[in-house]
Amino acid sequence: MNQNLDKITIIGIAGGTGSGKSTVVRKIVEALPPHYVAVVPLDSYYNDTTEMTEEERHAINFDHPDAFDWKLLVKHMKDLSEGIAVEQPTYSYLKCNRLPETIHVEPRPVIIIEGIMTLLNKKLRDMMDLKIFVDCDSDERLIRNIQRDIVERGRNVQMVVDRYLEVLKPMHEQFIEPTKRYADLIIPQGGENITGIGIVCKYIEGLVPKE
Repeated sequence: MNQNLDKITIIGIAGGTGSGKSTVVRKIVEALPPHYVAVVPLDSYYNDTTEMTEEERHAINFDHPDAFDWKLLVKHMKDLSEGIAVEQPTYSYLKCNRLPETIHVEPRPVIIIEGIMTLLNKKLRDMMDLKIFVDCDSDERLIRNIQRDIVERGRNVQMVVDRYLEVLKPMHEQFIEPTKRYADLIIPQGGENITGIGIVCKYIEGLVPKE
């Protein structure tokens, strides 16, 4: 289904895991008129691992760029920017694979791509009208990861800390932190920076055509 839209604004929101990206996205969505925003999570675009064994799947480093299907994501963003709806994949962390179900995403005046490495891929970056990096102290991100993973993924504190030290921290330093230089705006203190989020929302509101 095609939708006639004069101008589609694409916003990329990146930052480390637990930095407050979801809060920033929610505030932007709330600041704009209803049905004005489509949110495309990078986490939905992990590679299809159907051909892998279960052991191989569980060995995947989900914090490495190679874990993502960049080609499909770029195609979907091109389609949305041209007013064409897409079927967004869904991913299960428990199965380490895509699920059969997809999510139908209609083009909207504002499209937000949100994820840890949203600013890493140059083809994706070149499509963005606004690039945001949500920054947050590493200790706070660790605490948020512990809180989230215990509740949502059934891990204990030691498991989360070990994973943080062995995977998350080195991957963040190697791949995520360097993408800060591509950002048009950096929001420190993550989702708690009400002033920074407010400025971003006002800027984005200005991009939205008035009725």
